[in-house]
Amino acid sequence: MEVKIFTDGSSRGNPGPGGFGVLLLAGKYKKEISKGFRFTTNNRMELMAVIAGLQVLKRTDLPIYIYSDSRYVVNTIEKGWLKNWLKTGFKGKKNSDLWKVYHELAKPFNIKMIWVKGHADNPYNNHCDMLATKAADGTNLEIDEGYELENGRN
Repeated sequence: MEVKIFTDGSSRGNPGPGGFGVLLLAGKYKKEISKGFRFTTNNRMELMAVIAGLQVLKRTDLPIYIYSDSRYVVNTIEKGWLKNWLKTGFKGKKNSDLWKVYHELAKPFNIKMIWVKGHADNPYNNHCDMLATKAADGTNLEIDEGYELENGRN
């Protein structure tokens, strides 16, 4: 068995209200996750979606395939940029708070990131896009503390 995690992030303005959507599939198991934030960026929502998907996993012995339409997220992980950013203390890089969370969460897993074209023919990515935009347009938006503290909004 393997775990497939489809993710998407959305921001209404960049920065602006945002949200993410996640769909986890493993055998007969299916789980959806979404959350909205009052002020954030698209890149943060794309990365939060990946983090949210990993946070609910209970087993570390299964291969994990994460599908994202964010080249920022996929390339940072697959091309080894994150390792370099960790070595340099994220000098000049944004979203270090979330990348550090991802780095710790990902350690016990065997993860393969796969880029998919957004707003195209992947029904799972399209579903995550719907979840993300619905969350961003919601009324009970949470605070993206990392972003708001970093940008003097909190």
